[in-house]
This record gives sequence, structure tokens and C-alpha cells, in this order.
Amino acid sequence: MEETEKSYYSISETAQMFNVNPSLLRFWEKEFDVIKPYKNKKGDRYFTKKDIETIRTIYHLTKEKGYTLQGAKDAIKGAKFVDQLSKADLVQTLKNIKEFLLEIKEEL
Repeated sequence: MEETEKSYYSISETAQMFNVNPSLLRFWEKEFDVIKPYKNKKGDRYFTKKDIETIRTIYHLTKEKGYTLQGAKDAIKGAKFVDQLSKADLVQTLKNIKEFLLEIKEEL
């Protein structure tokens, strides 16, 4: 896959990156609400780098790991949940460390 400094990639360029038909990308767009390409007045789809990373994840799960569409949807939603959960845990851990350090400071 060629990496260039483009902001948007056409559906044919994106399909070529993954060696799939553009119709599969249109289908995935309908199935996965996380893919939101820009559409011009003619209805041509243009994908951002974020869209391409999402498509790469879906491609990996469905084509390489053999997930069903529902399994891929669950995995993507689960990844976001785990990411949010880990951020919440990190914030709580940092608060605990801050309290501990303030207690030590008072004792000195």
C-alpha cells in the first residue's frame, strides 16, 4: 500500500489498497456506522485516513481472522469500550497517586 500525504482517498483508491471491490466498501459503510466517508454533490465517496484505519480493522477482522460481520461489529464496539474503560482506570489511578503524594508532602 502506498502512503501519500492525501487528505481524502476515492472509493476506487481505497478499494485498491485492500484489493477488494468498491461495492464491498459501500456495503461495509451501510453495516458499520463508524465508516463515514465524505460525499460530494455527485455522491462520490472520499475516505479520510481515519476511515481507512477503520476499514483496515474491519478487513483484518473479517478477511484475515474470519469474523462474521456481527462479530466484527462487536469487536469494534468492545475495543472502544475497553479503551474508554482503561482511560477511566488511568484517571482514577492518577487521582490516587496525587492523594498519596499530598499525604507524604504533609507528613514532611
